[in-house]
Amino acid sequence: MEWAYAVSGLVGGFLVGVTGVGGGSLMTPLLVMVFGIAPATAVGTDLLYAAATKASGVWVHSRKGNVDWKAVRLLILGSAPASLLTLVLLREFKSLHTYDAFFRYGLGIALVFTAAALLCGLRGQPCTLQPDHAPRPAGLTIALGALIGILVTISSVGAGALGTAVLIALYPKMPISRIVGTDIAHAVPLTLLAGLGHLSLGHVNTGLLINLLLGSIPGIWLGSHLNAHIPEKLSRPLLAILLLLIAAKLLF
Repeated sequence: MEWAYAVSGLVGGFLVGVTGVGGGSLMTPLLVMVFGIAPATAVGTDLLYAAATKASGVWVHSRKGNVDWKAVRLLILGSAPASLLTLVLLREFKSLHTYDAFFRYGLGIALVFTAAALLCGLRGQPCTLQPDHAPRPAGLTIALGALIGILVTISSVGAGALGTAVLIALYPKMPISRIVGTDIAHAVPLTLLAGLGHLSLGHVNTGLLINLLLGSIPGIWLGSHLNAHIPEKLSRPLLAILLLLIAAKLLF
């Protein structure tokens, strides 16, 4: 079974390399629906997997000047407290029989949001919440950061596609390279914080985590090299449709 986990990491890494998203969006449902991993364990393990796979990206994007650290701080001001509060509630919720059902529904809802984020702006008009001349929306950035923090903590989904969509909506004039770098810089501390919280709750399978990481390294390398040959207008809708189908399976 360990080789199958490594292959799953390979697929997840490949999708991240090709589309920039899809690691958590597909990895957690795959672990739950195919391998029968308990939803809570799948979420906790995938959070630390995401933190590890994206960590090197922060250094690369920071060196290239592709990180808006002010936006990162605003997002963290919302997401970190929201994640901690969610972890506290999960600790209290743990004794209830509906615990795994809570994670399944949370995962399904997060996948719907992520699919919508993938489709946002594909026709050339960005989905923006702010006109180009508006000042930087600090309060709204913090509020949406809190929403991302909650969704990521209960589902491990949202730090990629949803985070990118939020930044595009809030900062329509920000270059896409800076959007991506800023999103990754926010995703790493958030997924690490949430992952360590799940580790304290006993929701992390270390053997599974290691095998996923072993597969993801060549997967990301391969996907990154093929990225230029796969049109975004094809890959993003296909991934969005797949996520909606998975969400329907989880929710109904």
